[in-house]
Amino acid sequence: MELKVIAYARNGHTDKFGIPRQSRDESPIRTRIVFEPEYRMQEALRGIEDFSHLWLLWGFSEVESQKSKVESDWSPTVRPPRLGGNKRMGVFATRSPFRPNPIGLTSVRLLQVADGELVVSGADLMDGTPIYDIKPYLSYSDCHDDAQDGFADAHRDDRLDVSLLRELAYILEQDPRPGYQDDPEREYRMDYAGYKVTFTVANRKVHIVHLEETYPVTRNP
Repeated sequence: MELKVIAYARNGHTDKFGIPRQSRDESPIRTRIVFEPEYRMQEALRGIEDFSHLWLLWGFSEVESQKSKVESDWSPTVRPPRLGGNKRMGVFATRSPFRPNPIGLTSVRLLQVADGELVVSGADLMDGTPIYDIKPYLSYSDCHDDAQDGFADAHRDDRLDVSLLRELAYILEQDPRPGYQDDPEREYRMDYAGYKVTFTVANRKVHIVHLEETYPVTRNP
């Protein structure tokens, strides 16, 4: 069977490090699904705007490029990162990219259909990931209320407390710019908690251009 690449994912994840381990519906990260010329036609997307979520079938392209060409280059067990990397589980009981066939499946929220492209959120994909197929997510058949998550259930809420970014987000959303300035090309600089932040504002959206640690800060006990 030959799989044809119908599209590529485009986002800010240019390195594997930092890509979410799973898709998350509340993710603020936007991903564009850019179709290949052969499939870049509005007719192929007719009706897709009526669905809130989609399934993406894609390839672990980075893993495939690093693999040996030996067909048996796979292991029946892997070490899931969420288990500390020191416990082996069966590959078919995990979502490891190191599989007999390097194929991934992700559920995403559809945000926009424009110019033969899709804009989605919640994708756990690297920039340039090949997309093999897209299917609508159906809540009445794809969602199972009594589903069990196995060993992954204990780690569903594993997140770090990033207090600095929350503080910065709060300050920036208050719009610290002078009220008479509204130049989308102008860069503003602000010092906070030992960091120098450079940002721009365009269409009511803040873009952080640079974040630099300038000096250590000792907080009062």
